[in-house]
Amino acid sequence: MPILSMFYGIIVRMYYADNKQHHVPHIHVEHGSDKAVFSIADGKLLAGVFSKNKTHLVQAWIEIHREELNANWQLAVNGEEVFKIDPLK
Repeated sequence: MPILSMFYGIIVRMYYADNKQHHVPHIHVEHGSDKAVFSIADGKLLAGVFSKNKTHLVQAWIEIHREELNANWQLAVNGEEVFKIDPLK
C-alpha cells in the first residue's frame, strides 16, 4: 500500500483495488497506534479510531487535495501507480 503523504506524524495511504470494503473512494491514515479510514468525498470517518485534532488535520488535507485524491483513486482502482501528494503545511 503506497504512502501518498506524511504530515504532523500522520501517514496517508491508499490501497490498490480497494473499492469493495467501504464502497466509496477513501484513504487509510495512521498516527501512532491510531488507524482510520476517511472518505475522500466528504472527509467523513468511515472506520477506525483517530484523535479529534488529528482528524481535523486529515479533513483539512482532504479538502485541499480532493481533486488529486480522486485522480489517485482512479489510478489505484485500475491497479496503476499512484502519485505523491504534498503534505499539509
